[in-house]
Amino acid sequence: MIVNSPPGGDPARPSARSRARRAFTLATAGLLTAAGVLSLAGTADAATTLGASAAAKGRYFGTAVAAGHLGESAYASTLDTEFNMVTPENEMKWDAVEGTRNSFGFGPADQIVSHAQGKGMKVRGHTLVWHSQLPGWVGGLGADDLRSAMNNHITKVMDHYKGKIYAWDVVNEAYQDGSSGARRSSPFQDKLGSGFIEEAFRTARAADSGAKLCYNDYNTDGQNAKSNAVYAMVKDFKQRGVPIDCVGFQSHFNSNSPVPGDYQANLQRFADLGVDVQITELDIEGSGSAQAASYTKVVNACLAVSRCAGMTVWGVTDKYSWRSSGTPLLFDGNYGKKPAYTAVLTALGGSGGGGGGDGGSGGATCTATYVKTDTWGDRFNGQVTVKAGSSAISGWTVPVTVTSPQKVSATWNGSPSWDSSGNVMTMRPNGNGNLAAGASVSFGFTVMTNGNTSAPSIGACTAS
Repeated sequence: MIVNSPPGGDPARPSARSRARRAFTLATAGLLTAAGVLSLAGTADAATTLGASAAAKGRYFGTAVAAGHLGESAYASTLDTEFNMVTPENEMKWDAVEGTRNSFGFGPADQIVSHAQGKGMKVRGHTLVWHSQLPGWVGGLGADDLRSAMNNHITKVMDHYKGKIYAWDVVNEAYQDGSSGARRSSPFQDKLGSGFIEEAFRTARAADSGAKLCYNDYNTDGQNAKSNAVYAMVKDFKQRGVPIDCVGFQSHFNSNSPVPGDYQANLQRFADLGVDVQITELDIEGSGSAQAASYTKVVNACLAVSRCAGMTVWGVTDKYSWRSSGTPLLFDGNYGKKPAYTAVLTALGGSGGGGGGDGGSGGATCTATYVKTDTWGDRFNGQVTVKAGSSAISGWTVPVTVTSPQKVSATWNGSPSWDSSGNVMTMRPNGNGNLAAGASVSFGFTVMTNGNTSAPSIGACTAS
């Protein structure tokens, strides 16, 4: 497929398609420790973007990204402001990275990953084994050669991005539509048999033990023959110790294929198997209040399932959507926020507020105070409030340090950067740097505890 063509599967039906984890080491010199701060009953101030609002709920909110559009300022600005997860639209698929056997090229995919890392976003890898967008040489291989090529492809691609990918769609769209629940015909299924999926997951785990490994498919959003077949596979994998961490539900909807009434229940039954569920390619054709209501159903379903890790819409703007005539996304062709955007932001608990006013910088000062706002079993959210001193400021910086092996896995309402060792995060404004005298603004972040629940240390605020 080319950019803007259907993501995959049956073209008559809706069909297919991390954040780099950074460890921090405790630094104490010049830092104001927040050890002993307890989780408070209150929550952080309502966030004003999709990614920030989702992160405050312990989720991510991502989008599919095309490298060729990153040079468009409105595209990049909307991406950087609103989202905290990206999925390369086509750039990591087999034909894009290994068009010739064992000759790999990662340029466009690297561009997306580098952009995401520079903005503190996670990346979902998409996709390693799929029947579509395969170079011609793959289908011409015999069984033994194909097995070798599949395992080599998985290993080489995952090695290249090791430590940079939050989750991989290891196998994509391996089941047929309809009432059979059967596997789809493909070079892998036809020549390697049904065991190819298990083999792909085991190879992926050997290549990168740190990335989540997902199975991804479409038309599995409600309970039906296809989703039942995927459910049976995942249940079997979990019982036998086959490494699978997550299941992706593409969630391409329109008036002929609306959000199923059992959407939440279907997500929950998969989560009950002990895997994360992820909404991976969300788009809903339509407009106005009807489209907004459908998006609200999807967001509410994810929020109601504790193991729903997050949501990804399949594109930033309607004009570049593979279903552009159906206007299925949250931003119109001019990057205007649609009613669906407002509905999603509201469902996530956010609000559409803006940044502060103008301010000077001569002799300016600021303070930074920290509080823990939410706690889950494996993570917690922290909020830092930056307050201007007796004169207005036009910018601020605040260093944040957490204790290894903790990892910052999301940030919002700020632009993070890291020192050369990756040990200290410095947060700067993301359109919220201008503060009047005595005014304040907050930024936040999610810390994966990895067994260590220590509070982070917050350095002195520097105003400009």
